[in-house]
Amino acid sequence: MIFLLVGALLVLAALGAPLFALIAAVALIGFHFAGQEGVAVAVEFYRLADMPALIAIPLFTLAGYLLAESRAPQRMVRVTNALLGWLPGGLAIVAVIACAMFTAFTGATGVTIVALGAVLYPALMQQKYGEKFSLGLLTASGSLGLILVPSMPLILYGVVAQQFNTTPPVTIDALFKAGVLPCALMVVLLSIYSIWHAHRVGVVREKVSGKELVAALRDAAWDLPLPFVILGGIYSGKLAASEAAAATALYVLVVTVLIRREIPLAKLPKVTREAMLLVGAILVILGFSLALTNWLIDAEVPEKLFSAIQSHIASRGTFLLVLNVFLLVFGMLLEGFPAIIILVPLVLPVALKYGVDPVHLGILFLANLQLGIFLPPVGMNLFIASMRFDKPVLTLVRATLPFFLILLGAVLVITYWPDLSLVLAR
Repeated sequence: MIFLLVGALLVLAALGAPLFALIAAVALIGFHFAGQEGVAVAVEFYRLADMPALIAIPLFTLAGYLLAESRAPQRMVRVTNALLGWLPGGLAIVAVIACAMFTAFTGATGVTIVALGAVLYPALMQQKYGEKFSLGLLTASGSLGLILVPSMPLILYGVVAQQFNTTPPVTIDALFKAGVLPCALMVVLLSIYSIWHAHRVGVVREKVSGKELVAALRDAAWDLPLPFVILGGIYSGKLAASEAAAATALYVLVVTVLIRREIPLAKLPKVTREAMLLVGAILVILGFSLALTNWLIDAEVPEKLFSAIQSHIASRGTFLLVLNVFLLVFGMLLEGFPAIIILVPLVLPVALKYGVDPVHLGILFLANLQLGIFLPPVGMNLFIASMRFDKPVLTLVRATLPFFLILLGAVLVITYWPDLSLVLAR
């Protein structure tokens, strides 16, 4: 009987059944065969209301959508270009930093490619960086901010991981701190490659005047305090993640709607509705996922999985290498949110048995998903970039190859140097 049910679920998945429905079906079937009532699934939705960290999700999401609808991306590019454009490869470095920051605030890599691609791609081509390099840089850099505060995937990982009551504990604040140095490593490596490429193709350094710098800073006067409010508040310990989210949402709302008036009051309900539709989808999937997690724990699935893996993999180093490959493969097949919700309950308990810190695992987990999101066959960024720049997917695959190798090297450093993630968090 159970094999028929599993087969039916696989067929439904292949036919495109909604993810939340499949997760709910697995949880309900699991509890049924365990002799428990289906109300156990409903209880998990009630528990969502008791999670203090969860309030950060709708608030950061709203702030991200408001920023995406405003002219903040263009002002961000102008300021970073005025500060760094004079460097060799300066515009490419600007693109890397701008993409990382914008993805962190919006939590959506596709939005970054669409919003910033219109500004940065023509500028890179005008300065003779070349089509291949420009396409590869923007497609790969679009996912950089997933491990940087206030990234939504980081919050989601924290919410799921907290269900396991790990030692040491997983907090959203710790995850925000843990992502800073790994993200900085990726930005630095891509910047070094950009400088080398600019020198190789003979890109002329851009001359940025002091007058342009002053004008750019004045133009972005209302945007510049935002990162300092979030980063300073969280890293100083004066603001919890939920408090930082509330401050961010309020500040962005006041600036974009009341001060700059880039989002008319008549349009605000539409933007808010779109943001909350995403939040609603996340919460529905998360509620069923927590139910599935509890069933997995009750059925001792992680312990059985660990026993099976341990018979073939004895060392922690080998396990981490296999885990990287596993996450890369699933990152190519699943988007960030579903991958976190489905895989963390299976991976986290096994990783703990091998002595992997759960906060380090979170950064490692998302760093791999950053790579998978622009890898074939179904990397989402490839298709978004293909539509945005009107280029074939295979062209983008070839263009992103050197950037993939660089970021893969960074992921291996993050994997085997846990202190890079933990020195600030712990």
